Amino acid sequence: MNNNRRKFLRRMAIGTGALAAGLPSIASITGTSDEQMEHSSLFEKQGQRFNMCGYAAPKIETVRVGVAGLGMRGSDAVERLSYIDGLEITALCDKYPDRVTASQKTLEKMKRPKAKEYSGEEGWKALCESNDIDLVYTPTPWHLHTPIAVHAMKNGKHAATEVPAGKTMDELWELVETSEKTKKHCMMLENCCYDFFELLTLNMARQGMFGEIVHTEGAYIHDLTKDWLFNKKAYADMWRLKENIGQNGNLYPTHGLGPIAQCMNINRGDKFDHLVSMSTGDFTMNRMVKELAAKDDFFKEYVDRPFRGNMNTTLIRTNKGKTVMVQHDVSTIRPYSRIHLVSGTKGVAQKWPGPARIAFGHSWVKQDEFKQLEEKYSPPIVKHIGAIAKEVGGHGGMDFIMDWRLIDCLRNGLPLDQDVYDAAAWSCLFPLSQRSVAKKSKTMDIPDFTRGAWKTNRPVSLSLDGGASTKVRDIKPDLKM
Repeated sequence: MNNNRRKFLRRMAIGTGALAAGLPSIASITGTSDEQMEHSSLFEKQGQRFNMCGYAAPKIETVRVGVAGLGMRGSDAVERLSYIDGLEITALCDKYPDRVTASQKTLEKMKRPKAKEYSGEEGWKALCESNDIDLVYTPTPWHLHTPIAVHAMKNGKHAATEVPAGKTMDELWELVETSEKTKKHCMMLENCCYDFFELLTLNMARQGMFGEIVHTEGAYIHDLTKDWLFNKKAYADMWRLKENIGQNGNLYPTHGLGPIAQCMNINRGDKFDHLVSMSTGDFTMNRMVKELAAKDDFFKEYVDRPFRGNMNTTLIRTNKGKTVMVQHDVSTIRPYSRIHLVSGTKGVAQKWPGPARIAFGHSWVKQDEFKQLEEKYSPPIVKHIGAIAKEVGGHGGMDFIMDWRLIDCLRNGLPLDQDVYDAAAWSCLFPLSQRSVAKKSKTMDIPDFTRGAWKTNRPVSLSLDGGASTKVRDIKPDLKM
């Protein structure tokens, strides 16, 4: 290891410790500083330690899972995971002990053994260090995603983390370095890659139905203000609202970006090259918090804070000259939309905010032809587990498909559908969009987290070859097996 790398890792270790201690000041986590960009450039030039793309870790017959974070996403994950055979939930952790207790009751309902309990600000550290876990599954607030994943990998566990995988360039490179060094998987839990239409379009793109992909669009447009951001009973300690203060860019890029990146074979034949980003002003959040503060003193501390702009639009150009548009808006009144659009030289697919549609000319195909395409091109995973997933649930079934696929790959020693390079490339819009916005939409280079391996990495496999051996437990009376 050269001296520059050693010094950088020492600085990162100090920074991760600061993150683990609690939610840091907004200014310290934006990841847009010149210093972090210099770090990124340094790491990109170093060369890979080991290529995690396509890596098949040794088989794990029974995957022992520790779930760190038992809020809205985590508590649901405990129940979903409990349906999967070849899996044991051996540990539960949350800052708040009552959430651990609630998830223990879920395990009991699902006829699962009681798990070890961890709680407190740093309970996740002890969980990661325990000797009875193979996979640490992390649905915590964003600032803990990287610290927990890194600690898990350093302690011999695979890591699965909610989105985004990291918030700063330093964090994203730390994930890459740690995964390569330990040869432990680091998968970002991007569930939208497993939605039914996204899987359909991925297979159609792979089969050449759209021709050469030219342009794609993705988004996360979801009004969270009334029911979530400003709801005292929603996110613990108002953490999600706080994330929207002082960080002006695309804070949640991966739901829209992940599926289209897979359609474009990003990191596997092409790569993101550069981006520009622009945000509107804030026209709703400060006004809303003033109205709330007039009735409730709790909200007074949030009045006149620098809320992020309502709509952020980021444009990306790939190395091969293709373009991507990604949008983010959680604070204006609009229908929910992830804008999944894949446009090529022979056809186009689009969903959100309207229904799923496909065209090979000037008009969308009629419903009967769409159904035929759906039947023909839905990939094997949908035909194998899709019906069960819809009954188990989780955003219409995509959450369960994701969980089942992750466990099936680990049990059968298969490469994961998403690797640490995907986690980093999709998440880096978080800091880079902020940097571009702050510099009047200046162009930002997107680092090559694969460090050249994208030229030979193979696309994500859509077959179930070597796997699909993992069963689903018939535990729920109304679950049709």
